[in-house]
Amino acid sequence: MSNDNLKPVTLNTLARMKAAREKITVLTAYDAGFARLVDDCGVEVILVGDSLGMVVQGGETTLPVTMDDMVYHTRAVARGRRRALLIADMPFMSYPNVDVAITNAARLIQEGGAQMVKLEGNARQAEVVTALSERGIPVCGHLGLQPQYVHKLGGYRVQGRERKEATEMLEDAGLLARAGADMLVLECVPPLLADEISRCIDIPVIGIGAGRCTDGQVLVLHDLLGVTERAPRFARDFLTGQVDGVRGALRAYVEAVRSGTFPGPEHTFE
Repeated sequence: MSNDNLKPVTLNTLARMKAAREKITVLTAYDAGFARLVDDCGVEVILVGDSLGMVVQGGETTLPVTMDDMVYHTRAVARGRRRALLIADMPFMSYPNVDVAITNAARLIQEGGAQMVKLEGNARQAEVVTALSERGIPVCGHLGLQPQYVHKLGGYRVQGRERKEATEMLEDAGLLARAGADMLVLECVPPLLADEISRCIDIPVIGIGAGRCTDGQVLVLHDLLGVTERAPRFARDFLTGQVDGVRGALRAYVEAVRSGTFPGPEHTFE
């Protein structure tokens, strides 16, 4: 591995990549061993997602995941990573107001070793985003399908298909960016809307089920490896048929994102 490849990825790295139209690769990890593999294969960002509630703990949703769960898994991943930027999800009801959000985000940074926290929600989270940003905690927003709102949304459904909903999402993205968010995830959003949002805000936009025009892509590790029993439509199994095993699958994902061959039309929602 070259010295350049050992340089830590920072927010400035990601900002330069967006400006240069270089695709950003993001993968989830939940333990030190896989964190090391993912890092070695060249991804820019590792996300410790509350998706662990489903793919690690076997739950039906992400809602039962606790702050203690997130701190534990983030700390394990932090021990395995060397270069990639480390983001940790704020779990369900861990940021209902500014004071609670600050306390819990501080735990993920201090105890877990995270370098950024991610939270779901539209412009109503702007106050929390600003408070965290002002205290030196980088924030990643999350719009579109928000798994923590699964009961309110009536299931895992594509968001932003209607004009009013799309307009609101575009406005929310701008508000979160102005509030101090450093990155934004768009999940299960029509590609034309994702493209517009990516072009209209200065921070990197990472897609999952949002087409190929975002600044980067994220997948759940278990989906990429074909472990998930019923993988979502936006996922692709990179391991099946891979002669180089898990490392080969991870490298294939990175190359596919960077070359623009993933996601394809079959992984997006109109």
